[in-house]
Amino acid sequence: MLALVLASSGAWAQPCAKPVYLTLDTGHMGVANFVAEVLSRQQVKVTFFAANEKTQEGDGSLGSFWAPWWKARAAEGHEFASHTFDHVYWRADLPGEPPAFRVRPSAGPDAGRESTWTAGEYCAEIARASRRLQEVTGRKPLPLYRAPGGKVSPRLLAVARSCGFLHVGWSPSGFLGDELPSETASNPQLLQKALREVRSGDILLAHLGIWSRKDPWAPAVLEPLITGLKSRGFCFVTLRDHPMYREWVARGK
Repeated sequence: MLALVLASSGAWAQPCAKPVYLTLDTGHMGVANFVAEVLSRQQVKVTFFAANEKTQEGDGSLGSFWAPWWKARAAEGHEFASHTFDHVYWRADLPGEPPAFRVRPSAGPDAGRESTWTAGEYCAEIARASRRLQEVTGRKPLPLYRAPGGKVSPRLLAVARSCGFLHVGWSPSGFLGDELPSETASNPQLLQKALREVRSGDILLAHLGIWSRKDPWAPAVLEPLITGLKSRGFCFVTLRDHPMYREWVARGK
């Protein structure tokens, strides 16, 4: 698989023979500054999927405290997409028409409470995070989204597509494991697994901090993972240039 990489000058660079697509979802943001430093040092561009999650510091990951952080990442050339504003998990489709869903946010005023949403309410939730990202970055986010936990149904995906958003999951070998308990999935184990299993074209997933993991993933694994993959001939590309999504993105859907 070849991916064309857009150089900082705006001209197309040489084709990337072994692209991988590193994506970072929001979390408690405790490692956000470290992640930004690593990405800058390694000259790696990623796609961030953002929700307004509870943070260790500040008023939520899309709140005013973190707004300058997002604006700085936009200036560096990263891409952004919705993760639903209140990190809303799909729980089930409801029978009948029009489409309706059982959902449960893990952030916001209704965190932990299950409720029923219409298709319009679900679309509004995706768009709300996208709109907030545009406010804080000054850039139009990609017309993509990631459902929390990757939990979706065909009906949910059809609704999201109808309101302009394609869903992005991750590759099986691209699950980097930062959500797993560190007692059973140590950082050295996760690093070696990723270096052994990641393949060209994979979408990789990690987070800007996981509350439940005792031994944080990013400080130990992120930079060795990037340098290790680079040494194996991989290059890092954003989802703007992913073959499954680039036509949709280019059409501005």
